[in-house]
Amino acid sequence: MKNRKKKVLFFDYSLLFVVLVLIIFGLVMIYSTSSYEANLEYKDAAYYLKKQLFATVLGIVVMVLLARIDYRFWEKFAIWGIIISAILIVLVKSPLGRTVNGASRWIYIGSLSIQPAEVAKIAVILFMASILSRIGKKGIQKFKGIVTVLILPIIIAGMVYALTQNLSSAIIIAGIAIVMWFVASPDYKKFVILLTLVVIVAAVGIYLAHSDILGFRGERIKAWLDPEAYASGTGFQTLQALYAIGSGGLFGKGIGQSLQKLGFIPEAQNDMIFSIICEELGLAGAIAVLVLFIILIWRCMVIANNAQDLFGALLVTGVMAHFAIQVILNVAVVTNTIPNTGITLPFISYGGTSMLFLLAEIGLVLSVGRGISFEEPNE
Repeated sequence: MKNRKKKVLFFDYSLLFVVLVLIIFGLVMIYSTSSYEANLEYKDAAYYLKKQLFATVLGIVVMVLLARIDYRFWEKFAIWGIIISAILIVLVKSPLGRTVNGASRWIYIGSLSIQPAEVAKIAVILFMASILSRIGKKGIQKFKGIVTVLILPIIIAGMVYALTQNLSSAIIIAGIAIVMWFVASPDYKKFVILLTLVVIVAAVGIYLAHSDILGFRGERIKAWLDPEAYASGTGFQTLQALYAIGSGGLFGKGIGQSLQKLGFIPEAQNDMIFSIICEELGLAGAIAVLVLFIILIWRCMVIANNAQDLFGALLVTGVMAHFAIQVILNVAVVTNTIPNTGITLPFISYGGTSMLFLLAEIGLVLSVGRGISFEEPNE
């Protein structure tokens, strides 16, 4: 007599565990990194920690809610997400917009601040998953299909760059769209051509950096090529980050023992927090953090490969691309592998809007994962 099989619903506890570990570690590092500046500026060493903790708790609530809602429900709002994100980006230039540290990237509604670029990232993921699953592989391979798929994400990326001067987020948004397009239709020839164009543009940018055409971005490229020559200006933050990494050694100075966070690296709790991790926890700590991100991306890949439908698979692929691109670029910036573009480290860098929407993306991934079922024999 054959054993009957029963269906068992899947839930990725390992993904949830890794995310929670990253969140807790991020809160610890934000307090360690920001307490000195927070105490000087706000007379409260836990000022940044409290704000991040509030956003984290709100984000976890959103994550749980999204994990319990069928991810297919959100497909009908894909185009609305693009429209709303475009409106929010435009509002940066309205009276609701506010300039912080010379950057106009936020809108304020009362005491709440929103960074439209973060909304745009999840909106593009949702839109790309919807349009790619509808057009299908054959449609994507046609020129008309490629234009239909990529035109709106590229416009959104262009708006982010033009209206908020946030090149890093524009690169991430365009990168997410291109990765999702490539996964849906793996045409290596077109991908190689596109990659070649990117390399050519980068080479031209480096060449033009020695003129005044690129403005402050040209100064950043020159500081990247020779940070010591610009040690008192655009190369200062990069040099201090490299000093922090180098002084950490194998096991670091210990949590809270960083010297570079004492005013040498401005607002180190933001995009330069990885350098403080290297200083306080050393190479071992930095590798441990990167391993956690690798596990996170791997678990997303497992869910994408086993998703019930193409929309779910592409949704998770978009989230996975977002995490991978942002982690790679942040570490590359901190180690001076690429010019400084102000990219935060997911779940660890300070930023309420970023944390909220990153956890929302994890909620969508968990929702796709809950749709997976497998059979196991009855005993």
